[in-house]
Amino acid sequence: MNRRHLIGAALIAATAAAATAAYAVGPGDPSSAEDVDGKHFDADGVPTYTIAEDGTVDWYTYSGFRRYHAECHVCHGPDGMGSSYAPALAESVANMDYYEFYEVVVNGKQDVGSGQANQVMPAFGTNPNVMCYLDDVYIYLRARAQGDLPRGRPAKKDAKPDAFVEAEDACMGG
Repeated sequence: MNRRHLIGAALIAATAAAATAAYAVGPGDPSSAEDVDGKHFDADGVPTYTIAEDGTVDWYTYSGFRRYHAECHVCHGPDGMGSSYAPALAESVANMDYYEFYEVVVNGKQDVGSGQANQVMPAFGTNPNVMCYLDDVYIYLRARAQGDLPRGRPAKKDAKPDAFVEAEDACMGG
């Protein structure tokens, strides 16, 4: 292969990498456009996170961290980073929107023979330990996907809003 072909291949690879890196920041602007009883939504009405300058996360991000590590990390690894068994959800959330994420969690997914052979995720649509906190898990993973939340338990969190307690009690039948 001559030098011109090598330079052309390098430019194509660099362009592809730049496009991938630009997309890896996640779908949509995660900035909070609305706060409803401590739960934040972006301009499209999708649940999102807030992180103060001192690192304090909103309650829903913190709850998402807790619920992710209670239900999801067994397969998907700590902090949404993936494992040898299942893909990195922080990366997945960077490449799908909220509604796609919701669909996969509720109904499961089976990709036989694509990429990692025979990927199967069970449906969690009837599991209240997942469904009652699905927005929280998405919010947490969105913050991880954006690179705005480092690995590990958030050191500071907002107080649990009354609206969260009421919704949790209603969902869990309490």
